[in-house]
Amino acid sequence: MSNHELEINGVIAKIKDLKAETVGLQFPEGLKVHAIEVARQIENETGAIVIISADPCYGACDVADVDMGDSVDLLVHFGHRPLPIDYDLPVIFVDARSNMDVLECVGNAMSLLEGYRRIGLVTTTQHLHLLDEITDFLEKNGKEVLTREGVGTTKGQVLGCNFSAIKNIDADAFLYIGSGNFHPLGIKLFTNKLVVVADPYLGEAREIDDFADRILRIRSARIAKAMDADRFGIIVSSKKGQSRLELARSLKNMLNKEGKEGYILFLDDISPDLLLPFMDLDAFVMTACPRIAIDDSKMYKKPLLTPQELEITLGRRKWGNYEIDEIKYWG
Repeated sequence: MSNHELEINGVIAKIKDLKAETVGLQFPEGLKVHAIEVARQIENETGAIVIISADPCYGACDVADVDMGDSVDLLVHFGHRPLPIDYDLPVIFVDARSNMDVLECVGNAMSLLEGYRRIGLVTTTQHLHLLDEITDFLEKNGKEVLTREGVGTTKGQVLGCNFSAIKNIDADAFLYIGSGNFHPLGIKLFTNKLVVVADPYLGEAREIDDFADRILRIRSARIAKAMDADRFGIIVSSKKGQSRLELARSLKNMLNKEGKEGYILFLDDISPDLLLPFMDLDAFVMTACPRIAIDDSKMYKKPLLTPQELEITLGRRKWGNYEIDEIKYWG
């Protein structure tokens, strides 16, 4: 059974209101198990034909509006909130609210937060509806809770590779509610404060420091290896929410000024196999999803850098100013 609740009634009402005849559905991997059930309900209650996207979905940056634009009148995207970008057809975003009890793992986090009073609280879309409940719990345990809105995000929310909600918070430590290590790693690198993960999926609380140290050692090794590189492939995503062509152009110009070669590679899904024809290049720079360089670097035969890491490689940024790559959907 899934640990998430999907709100379908509002979707059905919107389909009827728009008189959509063909409806596309898109789910992230963890919610695809609901696809047939949701399609059946929509078809039975609206008479519309449903087309399910079976491709991988990596987040709100990977909406299937381009791929399905010629096939459907309306796209329903589950599990994420919209980014401030333009879509090629009407898109309904449906939250997938977690129905898990998070207070147990938050309680487990209290010993790790001992001695820290001002706590920056942050989570992902799935747990945002529990923010007030978590805040009350922390305040009853003597903590002052700090949250703020980000640029393009609601209060206390990290969205994709957008960490703006944790910046300029004068906290002693941060508490992240959710799974995985990428978001708490980003918070650690941007703030250099204690970051505690309360993970309701594993039922545990943990600090991120050891993981961050291990990642930084790996990143340092990638940078060191790339310092001998002369020819770089600069990867640009064709996904609308990840495409940073102007950044790629600026990186190519930066490489040229340093007497090195840069070649822009345009890809949809990015994998080591798709880069095999380009092994005459010495290293690659990722301007698409920042998580690829961090999470998947061991899969690639050549160094795979973030734009900030390329700056360190070229001597344009100090290692002490290392920060995780962030896709900004503003300014």
